[in-house]
Amino acid sequence: MNNQPVTLNDANFEAAVNQGLPVLVDFYADWCGPCQALTPVIYELASEFEGRAVIAKVNVDEAPALAQRFGVRSIPTLVVLHDGKETERIVGLTTKRALAEKLEPVAR
Repeated sequence: MNNQPVTLNDANFEAAVNQGLPVLVDFYADWCGPCQALTPVIYELASEFEGRAVIAKVNVDEAPALAQRFGVRSIPTLVVLHDGKETERIVGLTTKRALAEKLEPVAR
């Protein structure tokens, strides 16, 4: 890992979520103000959880099938996956602390 979130799309999603690590997926769009406000938090989490979890971003405009698969109706939507299954979901702008609290129980 390189302390940055992984960009996911239809081609690499399955491989990324089946690495044996929990995954925090940020469903976002470039035009979304709250999504942009959350970007620094996502980068901080990528650094802090390096080696313990995968922090990832999915642009809903570029990967609409993934957004549909997860029932994303509002952005940002943040989904925690563990063993390939959704364990947590936060919709809307949130805090770093709230995200870390959702991710910490499943992170190694």
